[in-house]
Amino acid sequence: MPLNLEDKKAVVAEVSAQVAKASTIAVAEYRGIAVGEMTQLRAKARALGVYMRVLKNTLARRAVQETPFAGLANQMTGPLIYSMSEDVVAAAKVLNDFAKTNDKLILKAGSYNGKVLDVNAVKALASVPGRKELISMLLGVMQAPVSGMARVLAAVGEKKQAESAA
Repeated sequence: MPLNLEDKKAVVAEVSAQVAKASTIAVAEYRGIAVGEMTQLRAKARALGVYMRVLKNTLARRAVQETPFAGLANQMTGPLIYSMSEDVVAAAKVLNDFAKTNDKLILKAGSYNGKVLDVNAVKALASVPGRKELISMLLGVMQAPVSGMARVLAAVGEKKQAESAA
């Protein structure tokens, strides 16, 4: 059923709000994907905090007008699913991971930091660890000296106990 003008305005407003919050947008062609598989993809996206939607390309172009993602408008052709996230890598990661297991989902383009990304750049962005992974790596690095010092102090204590017992 076609959308009337008010519905179109509402869709553009909703998507514009998501675009305003987004750090990254990734788009992929979804031709031939079964409804059940698309539902799984959307569930994975929700779990990672990614806004994902199938949109009319004209409405998507209006939503990205006068934003850092405006350059992506030239890539908006064909049946596309739009993935947007505040996390820099999450939008690309969701689509890329799904495309690895489903050959019907074809990555098309993306945009990050005002630059339009080609397919290879989107794949490269998806391979970068996510925000949560980077934070856990940082915490591991920060805890290493403390835990090392604790092991040294425990070893010194055990050595002193052994010397005093002997």
